[in-house]
Amino acid sequence: MICFAAFTPHSPLLIDSIGKENIKKLTQTKEAMNKLSDALKLSRPDIILFVSSHSYMHENAFTLNLHDEYIIEFNEFGDLSTSTEFTPDLELISAIQSEARKQSFPIVVESHSSLDYGCGVPLFLLSKGIKPRLVPVSYSGVDRKQHVIFGRLLNEVVQQSHKRIAVIASGDLSHSLSSDAPMGFHPEGKEFDEMMIHAVEQKSISKLLSFDENSIEKASECALRPMLILFGIIDKLKVRTENLSYEAPFGVGYLVVQFHIL
Repeated sequence: MICFAAFTPHSPLLIDSIGKENIKKLTQTKEAMNKLSDALKLSRPDIILFVSSHSYMHENAFTLNLHDEYIIEFNEFGDLSTSTEFTPDLELISAIQSEARKQSFPIVVESHSSLDYGCGVPLFLLSKGIKPRLVPVSYSGVDRKQHVIFGRLLNEVVQQSHKRIAVIASGDLSHSLSSDAPMGFHPEGKEFDEMMIHAVEQKSISKLLSFDENSIEKASECALRPMLILFGIIDKLKVRTENLSYEAPFGVGYLVVQFHIL
């Protein structure tokens, strides 16, 4: 059963030892993540099904990461002391594999012990005080509608489980909101973020599927596909959407949303 659902950003600047003085510019996001962390703890999850991708993505298939243990660390950002570990939930991973095979759905299984910051940042910030098992899932290069279908497949598997499962998807919105943004300034970036927030607050899959490809490209985002998978997972559930925060102090849109299961 699904006991918790949320969408988060994954900027390494949210880690105190990395963000340092920049943390002051991320007050809304930090407060929202703290609130989300408290809510996750109260939901008492046995498993976190985590949807994201940076390092591991296939153009024609979704990815399950199965390893004996998962390690989160931030050495690449100069932080050599912050780290944590998770263990996999073999039963859920096996069930997802089986259902994907049954439906002839494009999915591959890989084995990586190191989780990149796309998973690492949110997991480190949200899992304080709890130690659920982990199932990392990566999105794909296939069309958007297939991401919704994959989410629905995941829902079928998750709802059959007797365990309490938290579903978290992560991504950053437009990377082109200002002249000093990572991808420079494009007016489409602001338009994308506004449309994204509106679609999320309405929990509208159709709106997410109708985004113009040019706007998506100019926005240089990494949030749409994980959000579509998340929406596929919670599509048939009764939920209340709570937009906890949105800010973009560095030209990148950071959105934190909790989907309260009713």
